[in-house]
Amino acid sequence: MGRAMEPQTQRKLAAILMADVVGYSRLMSGDDAATVRTLKACREVFASIVERHRGRVVNAPGDSVLAEFGSVVEGVAAAVAIQQRLAEDNRRLPEDRRMHFRIGINLGDVVVEDGAIYGDGVNVAARLEALAEPGGIWLSRNAFDQVDGKRPVAFEYMGEHSVKNFDKPVRAYRVDWETGSAPADRAAGRPSAAIEAPALPLPEQPSIAVLPFANMSGDPEQ
Repeated sequence: MGRAMEPQTQRKLAAILMADVVGYSRLMSGDDAATVRTLKACREVFASIVERHRGRVVNAPGDSVLAEFGSVVEGVAAAVAIQQRLAEDNRRLPEDRRMHFRIGINLGDVVVEDGAIYGDGVNVAARLEALAEPGGIWLSRNAFDQVDGKRPVAFEYMGEHSVKNFDKPVRAYRVDWETGSAPADRAAGRPSAAIEAPALPLPEQPSIAVLPFANMSGDPEQ
């Protein structure tokens, strides 16, 4: 009797996109048939745009979508295109039937087995997706470093977040895909520099500046 073939396992670095529907249970309880139709249409949007950007949909269990790309730049471009398309489609639906997705993107090492992907690289993307707002796209620092300055979108540093099953906090960046390019300081996660006021011309004659006194005590009579 022949021995069963062992699954083919390998490791690789990949850009992982994880997406999930916001309020899926509420949508299903309101109108399950309409929700299933909308979800099917959304999955078709994901599949076509992911393929267009040289990625592949690995799995789509329940109301989630897991995809991988060979490039973070392509992954972010796909995520932006998906959110833009879904926003357009939602405008044609009643407000209480609109379907919004959160998206998380990470660059990390994954284990590939029979076409499926596993590992911390996937888990970080899932944690970022859970942190994102409806219609949002959040990136890990690893992903941000690869895409910074390469896409015409703004990035907002969202700070460090402690996430389940990870000892170190995750540095997160939000893709502000609706407003365009970001200033360099904002994109790099640094506080924007204060805008300097233009210097006033000095008078030719000596002058006196009169400034109000500030009461530094708690006594209003001072």
